[in-house]
Amino acid sequence: MFENTFQNIFEKLDRIVINIEGLNKIDRSGVQAIANLHNQSILKKKKLSLIGLINPDKYNSLDQNDAA
Repeated sequence: MFENTFQNIFEKLDRIVINIEGLNKIDRSGVQAIANLHNQSILKKKKLSLIGLINPDKYNSLDQNDAA
């Protein structure tokens, strides 16, 4: 869903800001999707910002059940 929403977004916009404050959980594919978006922003010389504070007690960058 995330990748579909942002597919070719840098063809339309020069800058994207994503607020992650309400994010409670992200799995491996979500982290990869953000990394891909970051790489696209570099290649196309566009700006990508992630903003927001997270609670480290509730948040882990990878789902513990999905860890290798």
